[in-house]
Amino acid sequence: MAGKQEDKAAAKEASRAKRAESRARRGQIFEAFKMQRREDKALVPLMAAALVGVAAAAFLIGLIWDMQWLFLGPGVVLGALAAVLLFGRRVSRNVYSKAEGQSGAAAWALDNLRGGNWRVTQAVAGTTQFDAVHRVLGRPGVILVGEGAPHRVKNLLAQEKKRLARVVGSTPIYDFIVGNGEGEVPLRKLQQHMMKLPKNISNADVDRLEKGMAALASRGAALPKGPLPAGAKMRNVQRAMRRR
Repeated sequence: MAGKQEDKAAAKEASRAKRAESRARRGQIFEAFKMQRREDKALVPLMAAALVGVAAAAFLIGLIWDMQWLFLGPGVVLGALAAVLLFGRRVSRNVYSKAEGQSGAAAWALDNLRGGNWRVTQAVAGTTQFDAVHRVLGRPGVILVGEGAPHRVKNLLAQEKKRLARVVGSTPIYDFIVGNGEGEVPLRKLQQHMMKLPKNISNADVDRLEKGMAALASRGAALPKGPLPAGAKMRNVQRAMRRR
């Protein structure tokens, strides 16, 4: 009897926690919407146009079979979904636009990668001028992502690639620089670029590589996660870089 009561209490508590989490998530979305609306005057008109446009298209398609009212309901639902997707894309673009060009922006973007088995190690190499190389393990293999002044980052990438080649064997190593110059990958397209890389190794290989490079990771001087505020003090990082 006591066990059943405990199970009921646990289920009730779990349900309460789930509702609280759902309320918090809705609150975050609403706050994001208010912030985006203040900065993006076209947001509400575009969302309304997406909703009305999709619903109207469904209604017109329904006219062909004389079932316009039957098609209108799903059309409104699909229109609302289109409006939400539009909102998400514009918020994402706004966030990346603000982060672009800041020191540590690539590290922040890598930490927010989705849709893959990514293992991110920040700042495995760097300079006192805030240039950095981040290492990512994933199904494509090893990916080195550089940010900072291209003429310095290219040297860092070459050195790190040579160092890794002795450890990873035949595993592919990709490298690129985040930026808006020729041959560079814009910050907002970083995840898309990485998702397009071929899947060369298995998840088990990713685990094996992660364990094999644990010693190398411990030598990297980690940068704070996310874009750094202007004028941030990097004394500890600079000291660590000088010891390399």
